[in-house]
Amino acid sequence: MERKNVLTKLLAIAGTVFVWFPVLAPILSSAEFYINVRRFRIDYLMPAELFPVVLVGGGLLIWAALRARLRLKMIAWGVGIAVGTLVVGQGLAMITGLASGANETESWRMVLVLGALILYVLAVIAIGIGGILLLRDLFKRSKPSTTAN
Repeated sequence: MERKNVLTKLLAIAGTVFVWFPVLAPILSSAEFYINVRRFRIDYLMPAELFPVVLVGGGLLIWAALRARLRLKMIAWGVGIAVGTLVVGQGLAMITGLASGANETESWRMVLVLGALILYVLAVIAIGIGGILLLRDLFKRSKPSTTAN
């Protein structure tokens, strides 16, 4: 099986697009809102709300990395860390009472939950970078081998 065939490239392209979408969507929607209303607002929870998109994209990237035998560790670790930090962040929000509204958001509890969210977004960005590097490797032109006579 050719490691750089069309299916592997399509998987990598789709996976990379899916992974970057939750990171770029809040930025683009904030820019659009600013242009229309002249106020800056960003939905910092959107990357977590779009976790299923990240999961599908990460799965596609893992599949492409397995097929190509390239960049698997970076992508797989990124997906694992993203899942873990999202679960931990949601667990912290429930345990600290932020999810139910029992406690105020202006406290150390919010710092813990936002810290987990920041780690999640960084993990998603790492997966996206892994996808870009995988694409670079897949589309790199192979140099013709020269044989000495």
